[in-house]
Amino acid sequence: MSPKTFLEIEAKFAVDETTPMPDLTHIDEVARVAETRHHSLSAIYYDTKDLRLTHAKITLRRRTGGNDDGWHIKIPGAQGRTEIRAELGEPVDGKYEVPDELLHQVRSVVRNQPLEPIAQVDNNRTELLLVDADEQPVAEFCDDHVTAFSFLPGGSQSTWREWEVELAGELPGTKAGSKLLRHATSLLISSGARVSSSPSKLKSALGDSINNVELPPALAASNVEPGSPAAAVVEALKANRDKLVEFDPRVRRDEWDSVHQMRVATRELRSHLQTFHGIVVGPEIERIESDLKELAAMLGVARDAEVVEERWQNLLASEDSDVLDEATREHIAHDMGRAYRRAHRRVIAALDSDQYLALLDALDAFLANPPVAGEDASADADSTSADSGAEDAATIDTASPEPAEAHEAAKDYEPKHAKPDSEDEPHDLDTVMALHLKQAYDKLVKRHKKAVSNWDNTELTLHEREEYFHDMRKAAKKLRYAAEAAGSATTLKTKNLYKACKHMQSVLGDFQDSVTSRDKLLELAETARRRGEDTFGYGLLYQRERVIGLETLNAYSDSFKAIKSAFKPLRKKLR
Repeated sequence: MSPKTFLEIEAKFAVDETTPMPDLTHIDEVARVAETRHHSLSAIYYDTKDLRLTHAKITLRRRTGGNDDGWHIKIPGAQGRTEIRAELGEPVDGKYEVPDELLHQVRSVVRNQPLEPIAQVDNNRTELLLVDADEQPVAEFCDDHVTAFSFLPGGSQSTWREWEVELAGELPGTKAGSKLLRHATSLLISSGARVSSSPSKLKSALGDSINNVELPPALAASNVEPGSPAAAVVEALKANRDKLVEFDPRVRRDEWDSVHQMRVATRELRSHLQTFHGIVVGPEIERIESDLKELAAMLGVARDAEVVEERWQNLLASEDSDVLDEATREHIAHDMGRAYRRAHRRVIAALDSDQYLALLDALDAFLANPPVAGEDASADADSTSADSGAEDAATIDTASPEPAEAHEAAKDYEPKHAKPDSEDEPHDLDTVMALHLKQAYDKLVKRHKKAVSNWDNTELTLHEREEYFHDMRKAAKKLRYAAEAAGSATTLKTKNLYKACKHMQSVLGDFQDSVTSRDKLLELAETARRRGEDTFGYGLLYQRERVIGLETLNAYSDSFKAIKSAFKPLRKKLR
């Protein structure tokens, strides 16, 4: 049987043993207590030896008693916790095994580490079902008397009482639900309760014994000097490593936008490793980059299918789509959805592979002990100056592409080496990060020159000319990521640069989406031709996407000027 998934949003309160339960109908949204039940619950919590799940605020338990006997895993999210339940199953050789369907959800956290019992929580619960005036469930109130045992070294028994209010029915994740919890909190605090300082019963059960266990590799302190360029880079890398691990279970559950966000984290990791090479060094970087690139490509196939499917639904809703024959409409409506589902299955297979788990382990090891070049690491000698005519390349005329001034800019563009003399190499964090920002900026300028000067080059195919703008988008993305990392770690004011890069990335992203859509339409048209079907409709939609792409590209020149303007103030750190 497939596991069941729920969104759990609740409020927890600490309360003394003698505190009486208030009249819950004083909560505005509650009309009456529809049902009162009593349960004796017993739960065994599982984790790795180094408590990887607990430190990630994930709980995994096997609980008996009550209405939901079985295995429960709770994963934190933006609005609450996602709870996934599976059946108890039968013991094997006297031991209960964590169901594969739940282990699957936390594979990126536990990797190949075995799971073992870490605590037991027994609970005498009084549960009240609260309904509104329409007799619809709105919340469950639980009065829990808890006895817990920590199995960790130095663990002990503890007892406490707590109240919980958990939203029910359609309220989780809604404004009405948030309002009910506010009203409930006000009532319970006025009745003698206190907002609980513990996020879960497991945390309360473990108490101080959690400090007797070594930290997992992902939380190991790195050996870099605080405030150094290397420390700034490591923090940026850690943030994206954490995002990668966070979105892994969401991708497995096929949550909306999860593939996109995991791909972003993967590509940003690669971008930082490339942009800040020279601050962190070593052969490990190449191996990690290679695996990240492979993962990003796998995610990219699924993401492209996702994006194209949405674009095609919009094309079907356009004014002239009524001329499409039924076979064409059928393929446009459904083929990319099927392609996405195939690609998503391949992504899941990749996330279950030993190669992926080894990549996560390699990232942890790299970040715990990063190979640092030294405090004086600076940008590569091949960095080129952006003080050139290429910055002022002309607006692209997408109706009649003749960026004449771009040719003049290309003639005038003379690269200059930007690395300072060895004895003057920078040592302070701001200057080092500014140099690496400049390196990323200079690369963007060079790609800009290539893109605009080749736009009307008839010796190149349309695909080749468009690919230059795809490369330009990649450069804008790298500069954006670098600006974000530098801005969070230094006094450099990179907010405007970040925004400008994000805008260009959006412009060129929309353009690239139209290119990808056209490529897929060509594939469908060729397949239809082989089947002897009418291909007129595919040509119609292809041309519509071509027009949409060119219209999008009209905003390109202004977006480049915005990046140039935003970068100017940062030059002061390099003088």
